[in-house]
Amino acid sequence: MLARDTWLELRGRVIFWFSAAVLVVAGAMAAFPGLFARLGPNEGCDLRMSKQGPAPGAVFGYDLQGCDYWSQIVHGTRASILIGLAVTVFALLISIVLGLIAGYYGGVADALISRLTDVFFGIPFVLGATVILVAFPDHGIWAMTLVLVLLGWTTMTRLMRGQVLAVREMDFVVAARALGAGDRRIMLRHILPNAIAPVFVVAMLNVGNVIAGEATLDYLGVGLQYPDVSWGLQLNVAQTFFAEHPHLLVFPALFLTATVLSFLMLGDVVRDALDPRLR
Repeated sequence: MLARDTWLELRGRVIFWFSAAVLVVAGAMAAFPGLFARLGPNEGCDLRMSKQGPAPGAVFGYDLQGCDYWSQIVHGTRASILIGLAVTVFALLISIVLGLIAGYYGGVADALISRLTDVFFGIPFVLGATVILVAFPDHGIWAMTLVLVLLGWTTMTRLMRGQVLAVREMDFVVAARALGAGDRRIMLRHILPNAIAPVFVVAMLNVGNVIAGEATLDYLGVGLQYPDVSWGLQLNVAQTFFAEHPHLLVFPALFLTATVLSFLMLGDVVRDALDPRLR
């Protein structure tokens, strides 16, 4: 019933369809870049075309190495989307496990998990990731994903714990316990389905934040490195030449902004649909 009511609410929202359409296109570009780009990453580059603006056959112009900029931007989508989704999925799984244990059992388990969460919550996301990545310079997409997961699970864990605390004393949980249901069954069959919705909304919002964080690390020069292709790396290179060649910064910035904003808007509209008080 909740899923049906949520869908009925979402399908009437223009923002939902707009953000979903943008994310479908971005996802398709990440999964099947060959459908959108005529060249592969760092392929067919000609230094004689370096930094030239939009022209026939190259609608976004050329980058510093003389590569077709449209093709480079399309291939840059994969790193951002992959890291954003992977970090969020792993962080969500961690938050579900820790939040269920802390909220359901309480006591020592709750105290230990809460203090551990406080420690990691006190580490600034970008600054902490910068320190770790500088210490281990030979890293790629999966190393960055691991670092961002390490720093990105705390908010969802706190929320999950609070939801479990609110649900565990409800009548249907008490009844299941009285009928002899085990702890694992109660947590997975009764508490989790009734506690996960707000955490899932935060996870959707978190994808956009992670993509922005990944691009920031690339922009600062501590994230992905050449020959990897990402929007953050393109912004890093473009900052020096913005006055003379603005297309180098404008195009990846537009794609990054549209993707992050779409995740944030989608999370907001889903949150409103799940909570009748916000309609």
